[in-house]
Amino acid sequence: MKKMSNIYESAANTLGIFNSPCLTKVELRVACKGISDRDALSRPDPCVILKMQSHGQWFEVDRTEVIRTCINPVYSKLFTVDFYFEEVQRLRFEVHDISGNHNGLKEADFLGGMECTLGQIVSQRKLSKSLLKHGNTAGKSSITVIAEELSGNDDYVELAFNARKLDDKDFFSKSDPFLEIFRMNDDATQQLVHRTEVVMNNLSPAWKSFKVSVNSLCSGDPDRRLKVAIDFTASNGDPRNSCSLHYIHPYQPNEYLKALVAVGEICQDYDSDKMFPAFGFGARIPPEYTVSHDFAINFNEDNPECAGIQGVVEAYQSCLPKLQLYGPTNIAPIIQKVAKSASEETNTKEASQYFILLILTDGVITDMADTREAIVHASHLPMSVIIVGVGNADFSDMQMLDGDDGILRSPKGEPVLRDIVQFVPFRNFKHASPAALAKSVLAEVPNQVVDYYNGKGIKPKCSSEVYESSRTLAP
Repeated sequence: MKKMSNIYESAANTLGIFNSPCLTKVELRVACKGISDRDALSRPDPCVILKMQSHGQWFEVDRTEVIRTCINPVYSKLFTVDFYFEEVQRLRFEVHDISGNHNGLKEADFLGGMECTLGQIVSQRKLSKSLLKHGNTAGKSSITVIAEELSGNDDYVELAFNARKLDDKDFFSKSDPFLEIFRMNDDATQQLVHRTEVVMNNLSPAWKSFKVSVNSLCSGDPDRRLKVAIDFTASNGDPRNSCSLHYIHPYQPNEYLKALVAVGEICQDYDSDKMFPAFGFGARIPPEYTVSHDFAINFNEDNPECAGIQGVVEAYQSCLPKLQLYGPTNIAPIIQKVAKSASEETNTKEASQYFILLILTDGVITDMADTREAIVHASHLPMSVIIVGVGNADFSDMQMLDGDDGILRSPKGEPVLRDIVQFVPFRNFKHASPAALAKSVLAEVPNQVVDYYNGKGIKPKCSSEVYESSRTLAP
């Protein structure tokens, strides 16, 4: 188990950030609870600093305003960041006590920090975690980050407020008023939109005009699922031989593992329960050792799900010694298996789950006619098919399935309703970071998701209607 974990971590840790066209922009709202200062007799002046990791280094992106003498700050300052679905974007939120009139961190006290990925925040919409102090010790303080995806509407509303004859709340002087504007959400909760500056000693203040983004009122996030299928045909070579594509090196992940971790690390942020059905094809499986093209790699057909991508990795490594690699390379059965689950989802009339089938294979497809038929059928369903070619085989047929060079048709001549297949040869990324592979593999998925729901006339749910089940259905 220790070796499995090391292999998983060695592949996952190489994921980085690359420049590519931004999928969308995301607004992040931040609030903290239970902030404590070193000085028990006073309250802190907390400020949250957002940092992003690039090439192993943390860089400051932005910071909130400082809220004076507050242990439960709710910040009006929004963090606007570029969101890349196909990349791991690691974020760090640091809370500092900014005392006095300076904004420097050298004199400030570190009150706690939290690390996560942007994908985790976007997929959950609202992420709450404990703030860790130096030494990764957790206290009673916590931080909550709320994400809203911007719709592309760049409109702003400019507002200006003033007041007259406010109540005098001070004994020796006049009140120091400020104005807070809250948005009423669909679930009857309130959300801070803007906080004005404080006007000192004034009962008839005129606050400075300010702009509020219209985009902050819009959001939508269809649920996505990942299914994984791995090629176990004999063309991969004997797993005990170091030349085999399935060879399990004690410290280095093979090409299947590299591809699985690179793509899976991205997709798992968008799965609500982090349980992934994982299948194999083209092998003789115990106990009768009959050939199967859609067997569960944990050998539990009633529950083929694995806990997280690491669970898939461990199930893969555990099953290899127990089966016999065979053939042929038929992928139509596994496409049909996932299509059955996707077809059942359409009966809900909402299709709130979208299925992503990742196929890792080294061979030339031997059931091309059936595969074309299965893809044409699947193009009407809420699913996409990602194929990663492992090894040095002739993958020209795979390029045809991709459909980038023309419309894929079934043997009967029926065209696909929409392009749902993305093929990438792993050899093109053999000497690159797994993040580069993931970016190429997943580049078309967001548009495929949008095309499906647009074609069905299904609009994104508002935040109060988002599906929140912690359990997703296995095929």
